[in-house]
Amino acid sequence: MKTLQQIRRDLHQIPEIGFHEFKTQAYLLNEIYSMDQERLKVVKWKTGIVVHVKGLAPKKTIGWRSDIDGLPINEQTGFSFESIHPGFMHACGHDIHMTVALGLLRLVNQTPINDHMVFLFQPAEEGPGGALPMREWLKNQHPELLPDVILAFHIAPEYPVGTIATRPGLLFANTSELFIDLVGLEGHAAYPHRTKDMTIAAASLLMQLQTIVSRAINPLESAVVTVGKMTSGTVQNIISGHARLEGTIRTMDAATMQTVKKRIEALCKSTEIAFECQVKIDYGSSYYQVYNSEEITQNFLSFADRDETTNAIVCDAAMTGEDFGYFLQEIPGFLFWAGVDSSYGLHNAKLNPHEKVIDYLVPFVESYIRSL
Repeated sequence: MKTLQQIRRDLHQIPEIGFHEFKTQAYLLNEIYSMDQERLKVVKWKTGIVVHVKGLAPKKTIGWRSDIDGLPINEQTGFSFESIHPGFMHACGHDIHMTVALGLLRLVNQTPINDHMVFLFQPAEEGPGGALPMREWLKNQHPELLPDVILAFHIAPEYPVGTIATRPGLLFANTSELFIDLVGLEGHAAYPHRTKDMTIAAASLLMQLQTIVSRAINPLESAVVTVGKMTSGTVQNIISGHARLEGTIRTMDAATMQTVKKRIEALCKSTEIAFECQVKIDYGSSYYQVYNSEEITQNFLSFADRDETTNAIVCDAAMTGEDFGYFLQEIPGFLFWAGVDSSYGLHNAKLNPHEKVIDYLVPFVESYIRSL
């Protein structure tokens, strides 16, 4: 049987983007099928996996979710087990997430708990979003596998190993990608009157987008509209007939997200009129807020406070996004941060989480689950 460290390193070498986790799924299945199958039921969904573990005297089903996809980032860690997929990396720690899930699955399969458990190895967390379609598939096709409570964690580079952080209520924001294409009429720089200049149109729209939070959102609400990329034109003496804005929207309230989008759409329509062009909006992946169950999360923090190996912190809410929120939208539970003592942050090409988090977290989570 492979050590958890070796499993983590194997998974680290084969990062794959959302709904293309074919090698990852095959590797996970191989590890799962190497376990005693007497208490297990394994079901595949797209590139994901659901594993049901039969409890001894079940009163409920406890869910544990792990995301499994990587990111389109060229790794620069210098690890001996660096990614073998050029241009792709587990730069968000999902290799750690999967390894902890497998370690926990091993333990509850070898020494069953009273309740049923369901392990959700979910694809496409980084995009286009796997949680919502996986939840709906479970509801429609396998309602018997739906958990009554669901738990998950995310690595936190800034905390040392042994520190966990979470909070009752809102933890992560509502998020949405934002892509805006503006189409006008290209032409020679000497004849601007014969063109529809999309560089100017995009620049005007970009500036107007910055007024949404300051003028359309209640100052007591939290919202972010960021345009991180703007492209337009080909060479210096051709007026651009196409421009593209790429950004993100983040809000602490679901209703505020709709207000922001409504305002964006109004500004795009006015841009069409003002610059005689066509404007198309694509919201890409949109994630629902991560809202932790007040009671369950407080009980977890109390349990962590009593654990001598753990430093428990009540952290602030963050503008980060996580599609685990779609599970919490209908199933009570929580997500927590787990420190990995990395000198580089999430989505960084040099992210270096400390592997000792695996040996700490697996028994800690098992102990907590047995206490429920």
